[in-house]
Amino acid sequence: MTDWLTTLASHYHWQAALVVLAGVVLITKAGQWLAFKVPALQRMRELNRIEDSKKKALPKYPPMMKASRNIGAITNLAFFLLILPFCVSFQFEGITWMLLDVVIILMVYDFFYYLCHRFWFHGNGWMRRVHAVHHQARQPTHIDAYYVHPFETFVGIALYLGSLALLAALLGPFHVATVIATYVIFTQLNIINHTFVELPYFPFRSLSWITAKHHVHHENMHRGNYATITLLYDKLFGTLD
Repeated sequence: MTDWLTTLASHYHWQAALVVLAGVVLITKAGQWLAFKVPALQRMRELNRIEDSKKKALPKYPPMMKASRNIGAITNLAFFLLILPFCVSFQFEGITWMLLDVVIILMVYDFFYYLCHRFWFHGNGWMRRVHAVHHQARQPTHIDAYYVHPFETFVGIALYLGSLALLAALLGPFHVATVIATYVIFTQLNIINHTFVELPYFPFRSLSWITAKHHVHHENMHRGNYATITLLYDKLFGTLD
């Protein structure tokens, strides 16, 4: 029993997990600060804030957002304490492998999310009613990234965290920078998808396209575009709308 606990403790890299947490917070804050120094993005931010303020005034928004954020915080805290320390390390095997790991993690997560989103969230069972809370936003703005039923919030986060843990079990622990990169991309793309962005010119054309595609998905629950990181799986499986 003692040997088992010793072995388990030797794989528990809490320092690496702490670095991931600090890195995610720092890069997210710094990235947002830099992004909104760009006048065009600042203008879009103000437009979103105007619409967000109207939605916040609706009775249904604040309690649902609070419940969703609480579940998200609890889920992330449990993961960072109980699972991530076994999935991350400081061992660096080169930038090429790190970039490959980032792609693998995000695409595996996006595949699982695509399947759940298409066949479970938009199926005929009770989860469709849960997901319908989020689909009340026909023209989403920034705030609608957080207007999600708490159970759906848990599922969405768990799919990313579970993908990371599964791959770490199969491939070995990932470098802290890999986990930071995937976590930031995962969270920020899920927010960006819901913002209103109308900048159809370089270098923002891709950003406008991404948000427009997800807004098509929100028009009704029979539209496609189920993936969240890229629309590759929608393209492959004929659900690109």
